[in-house]
Amino acid sequence: MPISILAIESSCDETSAAVIVDGKVLSNIIANQTVHEQYGGVVPELASRAHQENIVPVVDLALRKSGVRKEDLSAIAFTQSPGLIGSLLVGSCFAKSMALALNIPLIGIHHMQAHVLANFIDDPKPAFPFLCLTVSGGHTQIVLCESPLNMKVIGETLDDAAGEAFDKSAKLLGLPYPGGPLVDKYAKEGDPHKYRFPEPQIPGLNFSFSGLKTAILYFLQENKAKQADFVDVHLKDICASIQHRIITILMNKLVKASKETGIKEVCVAGGVSANSGLRNALQEYGAKHGWNVYIPAFQYCTDNAGMIAMAAHYKYLAGAFSPLDTIPSARAAFE
Repeated sequence: MPISILAIESSCDETSAAVIVDGKVLSNIIANQTVHEQYGGVVPELASRAHQENIVPVVDLALRKSGVRKEDLSAIAFTQSPGLIGSLLVGSCFAKSMALALNIPLIGIHHMQAHVLANFIDDPKPAFPFLCLTVSGGHTQIVLCESPLNMKVIGETLDDAAGEAFDKSAKLLGLPYPGGPLVDKYAKEGDPHKYRFPEPQIPGLNFSFSGLKTAILYFLQENKAKQADFVDVHLKDICASIQHRIITILMNKLVKASKETGIKEVCVAGGVSANSGLRNALQEYGAKHGWNVYIPAFQYCTDNAGMIAMAAHYKYLAGAFSPLDTIPSARAAFE
């Protein structure tokens, strides 16, 4: 019998469902929430309400697109942590109810582990051991991966995440939410060396972005005091310079991790891995340092159930199931 798993992702503001059969993702449906744009960020209560509206049609479409009947499912997987607790509860309650009704196993998934395993959805796939730079709005980590279920964080942010640095910088520039993709868009036409922002001197493999955000704030305040339309006139160069610094911070730590571990299999994952500057930089650094580089397809970079499904596939093979009384957690250590 084929191993067919329905996976549900509801950690933040995307409602997503995917079906995987014997390790191959057959469908990956994502419903985005536009209601948050007017507030300049995700409103947790509105997110959980939207998940309640979206989850049934999203799951139904994922099953129909995959051609798999719910009666033929082997297990139900869901994002257990981390994330917004209200959003997580919607996905976990739905998954538990469906698993109970079908009398099949339940599989809880750590969101960040799933991001790493997004690199196994399509070919080529990395060989173990490998390093994965996971970068999103809430996390920035360097993960050492020994096997699909054996991962260790060897470096992480001490304060803000890289994705937050992008979004907060965009807000300072007066760009609408979500601003990170807009910084990437304007950066393509700007000079990345026009303005020099500081690189924090953090020992080891950890990151820090709070100081950079403060430096950007003071830079803009100082220059707008001299020229009222400074941002409008120099927007593309400012975006390019900010993006360049964030990316060099990430890549310099990744180079250090590769040298310390001797590992040259290198991946990227998480929402910020959709950033074109980071994707290009990874390829350039890879060529320079002799890395084998792996980058997920765009649809598997941001929050999606396809990556949850891939993580669930490996957990199913290992018999790592969750009890029906398992509960989601807003914050959970990387297992």
